[in-house]
Amino acid sequence: MQTIHTKTSSLPLLAGAVTAVALTGALLALADSASPLRGPCSLLFLLAAPATALAAALRGLDPFGRALCALAGSVVVNMLIAQGMLAVHRWSVRGGVVAVTVLSLLLLLLVVVRERISGKRTQQRATPAKVV
Repeated sequence: MQTIHTKTSSLPLLAGAVTAVALTGALLALADSASPLRGPCSLLFLLAAPATALAAALRGLDPFGRALCALAGSVVVNMLIAQGMLAVHRWSVRGGVVAVTVLSLLLLLLVVVRERISGKRTQQRATPAKVV
């Protein structure tokens, strides 16, 4: 008797759990909660949101290089936002979370727009010219 094994990956489950914890951290920070989970979960959000957006933009790299560059870029994005907010004397935890969220969403939007434009160009090149 043979047993049929299917290869299932736990990566989507892990990604979903990290996303849920990160979003919980963002919500706890925005709600100014006194929960002891606020700090670690917010830190996860502040690292994961820009890293996800940067990883989407770096599709040409191998997975390890993409993860490393995305994480380093995430730290840079957070430092630049903090430096900018401190320079204009507008530092706040809520403001930092909102700024990181907006910047990450803008980067993801740019990636989506770039892929749609390149997809249309590829589709136009693949369409044969009509001979009249």
